[in-house]
Amino acid sequence: MSDRNWAEVDRYLAELFVGPEAGLDAAQRVSEAEGLPSISVSAMHGRLLHLLARLQGAERILEIGTLGGYSAIWLARALPAQGRLVTLEVDPHHADVARRNVDAAGCGAVVDIRVGRAADVLERLVGERDAPFDMIFIDADKPAYPDYLRWALRLSRPGTLIVADNVVRDGKVLDASGEDANAAAVRAFLELCAAEPRLETTVVQTVGTKGWDGLALARVLR
Repeated sequence: MSDRNWAEVDRYLAELFVGPEAGLDAAQRVSEAEGLPSISVSAMHGRLLHLLARLQGAERILEIGTLGGYSAIWLARALPAQGRLVTLEVDPHHADVARRNVDAAGCGAVVDIRVGRAADVLERLVGERDAPFDMIFIDADKPAYPDYLRWALRLSRPGTLIVADNVVRDGKVLDASGEDANAAAVRAFLELCAAEPRLETTVVQTVGTKGWDGLALARVLR
């Protein structure tokens, strides 16, 4: 099987289970027109996040890494009317695009976009002492993944689901040399998950339009 086969299967599945969807399709078009990098989750991964949030019964979701709001729309649409998605974005332009996309998709009422360095915003969230999050999605700068895990644990409760994207990286996660900073950080993140007694974790390898990668899924035990 080749990357081309993976992408063709992904497109077939997306047509079957997602299809044309005005809000999501528009978010991708607007993000591209505004010059945002083409690194959002695929349609099928967005569908997976949506289903995970629904299965979790999530009412409060935290997303670290908003980009143009594509995954935020998927997550927000899984929330009940009283739900809340807090999503963090360091780039003000990206956040502005995301706000427009989320509003256009009809999700603005449940989405709170926080702009700034994730570490600073996460510290403020801890200080707010609000209710813990039911689901946390990590999809931002890879070197900070270990720190994001530590913050996620502080903002979680027993039963919280933590999902982290891009943890296989075309197999580069196997490289223990540390030469690739992103792969080294993801490797450190996974080793922290494995050593953390408060988590039960697995990794699902994925192939598709985004190539060969994977998602880490961790359930908070206590």
